[in-house]
Amino acid sequence: MRAVIQERHSVATPLQEHIRAAIAAAGGWIGFDRFMALALYSPGLGYYANDSAKFGALPASGSDFVTAPELTPLFGRTLAVQLAQALEATQTHELWEFGAGSGALALQLLDALGERVRCYTIVDLSASLRARQQTRLAAHAHKLRWMDALPEKFSGVVLGNELLDAMPVQLLARHGGQRGGIWHERGVVSGDDGALAWSDRPTGLRPPVEIEGPQDYLTEIHAQAEAFIRTLADRLARGAVFLLDYGFGASEYYHPQRHMGTLMCHRGHRADGDPLTQVGHKDISAHVNFSALALAAQQAGLHVLGYTTQAHFLINCGLPEKMQHASIAERARAAPLIMEHEMGELFKVLALGAGVAWEPLGFARGDRTHRL
Repeated sequence: MRAVIQERHSVATPLQEHIRAAIAAAGGWIGFDRFMALALYSPGLGYYANDSAKFGALPASGSDFVTAPELTPLFGRTLAVQLAQALEATQTHELWEFGAGSGALALQLLDALGERVRCYTIVDLSASLRARQQTRLAAHAHKLRWMDALPEKFSGVVLGNELLDAMPVQLLARHGGQRGGIWHERGVVSGDDGALAWSDRPTGLRPPVEIEGPQDYLTEIHAQAEAFIRTLADRLARGAVFLLDYGFGASEYYHPQRHMGTLMCHRGHRADGDPLTQVGHKDISAHVNFSALALAAQQAGLHVLGYTTQAHFLINCGLPEKMQHASIAERARAAPLIMEHEMGELFKVLALGAGVAWEPLGFARGDRTHRL
């Protein structure tokens, strides 16, 4: 199966040429996870490595999408309540943020937590984003450090807000329905005219659950995100991990009706499902399978401390009380964080622990760990 997507520009960009060279070097086909990694993270060329705005509340800012800390500083101030408890419970003094974006969340947390945080480490592969973070966080420079990899062992509280959705995924496509259907891995090729195109190859890979129904089915598996969790488990000697992202448990993720998968692109606050066009100029993401991450964490020796919706988490941490003392405009910006049809239900929070288990206040009511 192969569908050719024509590119919008007659002259290939350096990133497109880089991807085509990678395809040629691999024998004419690369898996989608490899393509996604090249499109997003190729040094100096990929979406997260170039100088476009990316993060912001309004299209007029030149941004492509909005994250919770860009909406309102109340997000970071509320999250800080949970992180303060985590620092105390784990007897640590360091925060580690993966994929800090514009630095908005780091600034909110550092302002709110004060001397509770002695060191704030940002792990980010993007040199352009690192430069923006350094400018935005200049007032806290004495506490900050940047790294591009984890040390062999460390202690602290780890944070990832909309981190996992941008990790490369493998695409699996079933043709022919549940009975007699054949699973393929979907990859990318370069056509005779130079256009990028889909190409499916039979594979032994499978989703973690059986997909019922007669329909063709497209979905994702998250080997890189699971490997990230295992690396954290191996190196986090004492501490906690809080992961906030959009996604589902496995039973929802691989529901028979979700037959088109969750892959999505964003540019200028508009969404589309075609990652093979405007390569390097738009974000590519997939929803998170939280069941797979929780299982990987447990198998690697971490505790699952809680799993719930972002709405329940932020309400448990006191967002409504903070909203009462905010301006009407600020309340309006914070409301989508907990509204069911906005970010409140789709976004989830997974907490993991290394060391002695404890009970994070963000999961006091509405915990859904039993549904993972």
